[in-house]
Amino acid sequence: METDFLPWTEKYRPKSLSEVMGQEETVKSLSAFVKAKNMPNMLFAGPPGIGKTTATLALAHDLYGKSLEGNLLELNASDERGINIVRGKIKDFARSVSMGEKVPFKLIFLDEADALTPDAQHALRRTMEMYSPVTRFILSCNYSSKIIEPVQSRCAVFRFLPLTDSQVHRMIKHVADKEGLDVDEGAEEAIAYVSQGDMRKAINALQGAAIHSKNITEEIIYKISSRARPKEIREMVDAAYGGNFLDSRKMLLDLSTQYGLSGSDIILQVYREVVNLEIPEKKKVALVDRIGEYDFRLVEGANEHIQVEALLAQIMLLGMERE
Repeated sequence: METDFLPWTEKYRPKSLSEVMGQEETVKSLSAFVKAKNMPNMLFAGPPGIGKTTATLALAHDLYGKSLEGNLLELNASDERGINIVRGKIKDFARSVSMGEKVPFKLIFLDEADALTPDAQHALRRTMEMYSPVTRFILSCNYSSKIIEPVQSRCAVFRFLPLTDSQVHRMIKHVADKEGLDVDEGAEEAIAYVSQGDMRKAINALQGAAIHSKNITEEIIYKISSRARPKEIREMVDAAYGGNFLDSRKMLLDLSTQYGLSGSDIILQVYREVVNLEIPEKKKVALVDRIGEYDFRLVEGANEHIQVEALLAQIMLLGMERE
């Protein structure tokens, strides 16, 4: 079958708002718009992989049914981000009449709208006004602050939240049942850990692991996701904080070799463990401050290995300081 060759993120993408997992309040509002056969322009804001595109496509399916084709224009602003895309494709589609029998407007979905140039956003503002009788816009973005205020004021803003671990677990069980996989409890926890509320990342991790085995274990998930077990990161941080720098450094080298972790990956995981350490609040604040400093150095292009080792040295020095 054709679906057998689809990525699982597409194969198991909900086709209706009733199937969308999480974002309950937003889904409730979107369902009301479908029932009314009317809706405002909308701005969906939130991190990647938490359902912005899925909610849009599910809304479009519920609105148009079999007449979806010709009524929905889907564009990615990262690919076409200049003013010409607004003056060309968007304007041409917006001015045409809806093909739907019961819905009097067409739908334009502009994904990653925060990648549009300011000039393109100003042109879009006028286009949204001119064609409001026959067209509705849905803009999705990771950072709403990058959308100019005049565009935001013309949209109903919906903020999408990262999915909870329980929602990720439910989806993983659903996909595993459909694909005939045996996912152990440790693997489920590992998928929730590496995905951090990103359902796309969770399903991709499961599909990647399924290539290796039908029995999905915690070890497979961490290896294919280039993540270390939280326990291993915690042991490395504890060793450094306890004054055992050489032991901590050896653990770092082992983790880098075993999982192929980048400096940024390690620093992110160190941050996630440090905030849970049972240490005085003042030292925890100092540790987070150091982590932020070394993360910035990596972004600026410093040597990864040296910077992560230097961070471990800082953790050790803070551990040795008296209260």
